[in-house]
Amino acid sequence: MMAEGPLIQTIDVRKIYGMGEIRVAALDGVSIAIESGEFVAVMGPSGSGKSTLMNILGCLDRPSEGRYILDGVDVSEMDRKQLAHIRNDRIGFIFQSYNLLPRTSALKNVMVPLFYRRNHKYSTEEREAIARGVLEAVGLANRLHHQPQELSGGEQQRVAIARALVNDPILILADEPTGNLDTRSGEEIMGLLHELHLDGRTIVMVTHDPEIAAHTQRTIHLIDGRVELVVENGAGSTLKEEERVRHESH
Repeated sequence: MMAEGPLIQTIDVRKIYGMGEIRVAALDGVSIAIESGEFVAVMGPSGSGKSTLMNILGCLDRPSEGRYILDGVDVSEMDRKQLAHIRNDRIGFIFQSYNLLPRTSALKNVMVPLFYRRNHKYSTEEREAIARGVLEAVGLANRLHHQPQELSGGEQQRVAIARALVNDPILILADEPTGNLDTRSGEEIMGLLHELHLDGRTIVMVTHDPEIAAHTQRTIHLIDGRVELVVENGAGSTLKEEERVRHESH
């Protein structure tokens, strides 16, 4: 059952690096709320804190101060093992550089997260079936046994998206998902992210490109570790209209 309130909530989160007098606040009192089913972009110049924020949202790191509530659970004080369980079971990651295992088929790359499920032990046949189904859903039914070096950049990113989806996460974090792609492939990946959003997925995406950010419903702008501005992109009404048309066509 989904918890009441936002899916993501940070309350006065600070992340301090350094010791003694040499201390740098990568995040300096960040408070944001993201509802379930939202598609949100995070932007900011180098050193703004966006990567630090994504690491905390992805349970890859903990705040020095403040609270992070994910789906009603305060994960701020969890230890590394507990955070690893949250990451494996509840969060899907999409990286700019794909982070696929080399000399390993698309099918086996997508199967990897299934080995780490804490609450469900799958047989080899079950893992293959689940991974196959997700790869087919992202348009790679004919690339199951291709290795990364045999795939285009756009196809590699589709494998990475399939891997992010295979555990049915409550949150997808995308770090510059189009950063290594040409314009056409980037548009195809954004189209796929739109489809996932229309299916109810919650997506938080870091990007440096305003045109890419404009695909989302809101953009959170960070400057010097603080939320400088939150922009409503107007994409929400367009997406709702697309969803209405899609439902009416079924």
